[in-house]
Amino acid sequence: MSALKPTLFASTLLAVAAPASAEEVNIYSYRQPELIKPLTDAFTSETGIDVNVVHLKQGLVERLQAEGTRSPADLVFTVDISRLNAVVEADLTQSVESDVLNANVPDLYRDPEGRWFGLTTRARIVYASRDRVAEGEITTYEDLADPKWEGRICTRSGTHAYTVALTSAMLHHHGEEETRAWLEGVKANLAHPPEGNDRAQVKSIWAGECDISLGNTYYMGKMLSNEEQQAWADSVRIVFPEFEDGGTHVNVSGVAMTAHAPNRENALKMMEFLTSPAAQEIYAEANFEYPIAPGSTPAELVASWGEFTVDDVNLMDIAQQRGAALRLTEEVDFDAGN
Repeated sequence: MSALKPTLFASTLLAVAAPASAEEVNIYSYRQPELIKPLTDAFTSETGIDVNVVHLKQGLVERLQAEGTRSPADLVFTVDISRLNAVVEADLTQSVESDVLNANVPDLYRDPEGRWFGLTTRARIVYASRDRVAEGEITTYEDLADPKWEGRICTRSGTHAYTVALTSAMLHHHGEEETRAWLEGVKANLAHPPEGNDRAQVKSIWAGECDISLGNTYYMGKMLSNEEQQAWADSVRIVFPEFEDGGTHVNVSGVAMTAHAPNRENALKMMEFLTSPAAQEIYAEANFEYPIAPGSTPAELVASWGEFTVDDVNLMDIAQQRGAALRLTEEVDFDAGN
């Protein structure tokens, strides 16, 4: 049995929302259209409820704020815990109570207050040169600051959401003093100032410009699916580092119900559908990510990258460190390089 528990802010304003259609659900999404279409099609086929998707590249929070109680959006799809938390902190989501959601989404991957729920995960890993980095040469995130990697690391901007999330996790495990030292150590080991995306770092390894890089697991799948980039992927192997007192850092793609959702019951049905093992496997396979519902399994290609131990920290605890992580990154002038 499922029930909704709107926040006080949401319940006050929902009363004046526009009348809801019984046959639709509306989504604002940062995810690419081709990644979520298989899911929306499957949901409509199963329920008869139409799904309307607005795909945004930026400005989701600002759009919801501007629309206020008149917003047609029922659900928000996005990636990265900091982006999910930004919608929560702006009071643009409502709490949802659902036995189905709680059964499908482990505690690590949902907000304790029910304001967002994870759908799939990706690990933040090391891409290591097959030719120049020996097996077992790097095993922890702390290793990245070891002087032996001087001039051998490539990474994207330290202020990018993916990098900030990893730094936030470092703060959670080690505190500010050690994290500052770690950032300074990694900066000293950079082959060149941070630039480009995760795939660009692997290209740099392929070109001999560096030996290891940070990246998300799913980029391996994307590179292998691209004729030009297959050679980049073949030049590296995936290494799953761990924190010295934890596991491998993961981030999440997730869904949240908007504060003024005009189609709340349909939105809940879709959330429960999305978190089902079958739907998560569809979503994860399309994105080269990991499904999180108990009993679900990753696609064969993703499983072939190896097993790892997930860092046992609720992602909301990581999100709370974001401000401090960004401040430290800027204070050490990480993006200036060494």
